[in-house]
Amino acid sequence: MAVKEKNQKSTKGKEPIDGEEAAAKAKPSAINTMLADERTPRILGLASMFLGLLIGAAMFSYLFTWEKDQSSVLEFSWRMILNSDVTVDNMLGRFGAVLSHQFYYNLFGVASWAIVGILFSIGLKWGFGLPLQLGRIFKYGFLCLVYFSVALAFVFQVMSFPWGGAFGRSVSEWLMEFMGMLGTAALLGFGLLAYLVFKFNYNPGKLIPAKVFAKVAEANAANNKNRVPGFQYDDEDTDVKNWTKKIETENDGVNAVEEDMTEEEVDLPWEVDGKEEEEDGPLDFDIITPVAATAATTAAVPGLSFEVNQPETPHEIVAPYEDLALEVNEGIVEKEAGEIFNDLGEYDPTLDLRDFQFPPLDLLRIHGSEKILVDTEELEKNKNQIVETLQNYNIEISKIKATIGPTVTLYEIVPAAGVRISKIKNLEDDIALSLAALGIRIIAPIPGKGTIGIEVPNVKKEVVSMHSLIASEKFQNSKAELPIVIGKTIANEIFTTDLAKMPHLLMAGATGQGKSVGLNAILVSLLYKKHPSQLKFVLVDPKKVELTLYAMIEKHYLAKLPGEEEAIITDTKKVIHTLNALCIEMDNRYDLLKEAQVRNIKEYNAKFVARRLNPNKGHQFLPYIVLVVDEFADLMMTAGKEVETPIARLAQLARAIGIHLIIATQRPSVNIITGTIKANFPARVAFKVTSKIDSRTILDGGGADQLIGRGDMLLSEGGEMIRLQCGFVDTPEVEDICKFIGQQRGYSEAFRLPEYVDEKEEGGASLDIGERDSYFEDAARILVQTQQGSTSLLQRRLKLGYNRAGRVMDQLEQAGIVGPSQGSKAREVLYPDLYQLEQFLNNQ
Repeated sequence: MAVKEKNQKSTKGKEPIDGEEAAAKAKPSAINTMLADERTPRILGLASMFLGLLIGAAMFSYLFTWEKDQSSVLEFSWRMILNSDVTVDNMLGRFGAVLSHQFYYNLFGVASWAIVGILFSIGLKWGFGLPLQLGRIFKYGFLCLVYFSVALAFVFQVMSFPWGGAFGRSVSEWLMEFMGMLGTAALLGFGLLAYLVFKFNYNPGKLIPAKVFAKVAEANAANNKNRVPGFQYDDEDTDVKNWTKKIETENDGVNAVEEDMTEEEVDLPWEVDGKEEEEDGPLDFDIITPVAATAATTAAVPGLSFEVNQPETPHEIVAPYEDLALEVNEGIVEKEAGEIFNDLGEYDPTLDLRDFQFPPLDLLRIHGSEKILVDTEELEKNKNQIVETLQNYNIEISKIKATIGPTVTLYEIVPAAGVRISKIKNLEDDIALSLAALGIRIIAPIPGKGTIGIEVPNVKKEVVSMHSLIASEKFQNSKAELPIVIGKTIANEIFTTDLAKMPHLLMAGATGQGKSVGLNAILVSLLYKKHPSQLKFVLVDPKKVELTLYAMIEKHYLAKLPGEEEAIITDTKKVIHTLNALCIEMDNRYDLLKEAQVRNIKEYNAKFVARRLNPNKGHQFLPYIVLVVDEFADLMMTAGKEVETPIARLAQLARAIGIHLIIATQRPSVNIITGTIKANFPARVAFKVTSKIDSRTILDGGGADQLIGRGDMLLSEGGEMIRLQCGFVDTPEVEDICKFIGQQRGYSEAFRLPEYVDEKEEGGASLDIGERDSYFEDAARILVQTQQGSTSLLQRRLKLGYNRAGRVMDQLEQAGIVGPSQGSKAREVLYPDLYQLEQFLNNQ
């Protein structure tokens, strides 16, 4: 009853609804009916796939027809669809040409294919009922549109094809103005890596193959077999834990007591020339001189005996028919082609100059005493100053030792527990002030050691002469392909290395700090070790005075272009021809390696020496070629891009076929040595520079600004930084060596490089002024004003098609307004301002 009364109250005061109105409200609308119909999403899905197919076909055809259709689309825009007079090559006709142009040129470029993918996903979801998550597809499709549009526009910014579209180009240009090219590249790279980590939970440990874990398991199993009974082992790393297991002996049954293995504290005495003297005071100070390494001793474990089970000797088997002889007929063995030539012996390339004699050591002079004198008073003073300076800043050290070099002494300190390394590193200027010395350099920590190094220049510096370096047993017995000896380390050790493994060397430093002496030291090293048949030099000397001494060995060691009179290259145009000729030589050598089925010049020459290659088919013994360029910065300023391309090719590809580069310059900045060239010079030599910025430019780190000059240098090779004192070789010594070699019988001529013909110099006559395009002057003003010789810039500013913009650019090149094409890079604009351009145009 209560419920009934409540229902009556709720309906009280309301008028009854008319039957027609109720029926009208209950009837669904036509739109709702159509949406509720299951056929509607299927039709929409098929329509989406059809639209995606049309757009995809038009965009695919655009890849092949955009150059021909672009001019028409830019001229008529959307009106072209209804203009029957316009003909296009797109497979979807005028509609496809306009549609694909909008997606590629005015929207997102190549990233617009993400829209086609979204349309196909909608069709598969609605039309075929596949379980796809459209929300995720829309989200990631939008991310692909934005990211790849900007990334492609940034990577291919000077290309004519619209890789990133108008959107990507606008955002990329804004980012480069805001963050610079390096910042934009870093931002795009970080975005991609962050997405991979967030999306796929990237774990570097997954890159380790399962076979590695299997090998570790096998090793652990092997270790388990060799365990000593009675000891406790760790099952994870199979290392022996503390000796906590009690060992019961069979004789007295007494349990051994646990023993803690601790190091004994040993007083560290002075060590001077093999003598030991005790010093008063809590701090021990070692002077390290080269001593022989002592053999390691091992102590046997008491109370343990090892039993070795020897395998039983197998029983002797006696054949029942041992008296019966067996005659073996080996048959006829055919000789291989290589064995036929073995009868002639190996080919010796040095027989062409069989009487050649290497320069004697007497031609090199001995500079200085060649012996390091230990000044204990200076060492003691420096030690006290270092310790006192560190104590003033509450830094305690437990040990200090000194390693004396020819020009620098290395003080190695071991800080006390709890001392931060950065705290000592920040005291570099304070230590230099207390020692009153220039060139203080702190290495914190020393790689491979648990110490901190402080390099202090010696008061009395010794000269390292090339005589001692060349005469050393380490250099004379070197088995390297291209052995070079540069100088001595801080420990007074002679440093030798292999140029073939560097494989290219970049030398830099301020004027007068030893670059030219370093070049002479490298060249002299090679002249003392390599026969003329094994090595050739290509010498480039823009200064015309540094490498002219080597002209006397032209018919022995130098290489040059055919028809040239001088082997030392000083003319810029001849430098360009020589570098391109080296590229041709590189390609020819790679063809020989391909035919010989080898990977590098060492394997090829070994095969040729063994007479396994036929000289009638073009094979020959290949000598190493070392390209030496002095003052590379001057060469780039005069020749520019024409030098950069062949140098980059040689640096990237030439190491396998025996062409190695040595480039010297004062400061390898970005405009002198590009990133492509610098990345292929892992070996760097830095002499003293004036600023830390220059040091980072050369070595990608500091230190070169703290050198003391006069041959003091840092060598970065294989990720390791080594401080060396360069060997000194004077100009008269180099002259005597070259004269000794030049007076001997040599080849009939210098080693001939392939002939190189410049197609531009052979090119035809200039274009008639009357045949110039109507946009010629406007295009010239745009390029001079922006100082960017880009064809795509002309397309955007003048709304020209690709073909027409290319013809205008060729006309500008022939007129001398822009430089030649540089591949994917923008051309060089040869006029600095509009005033000079207008004078040129008015005189035409």
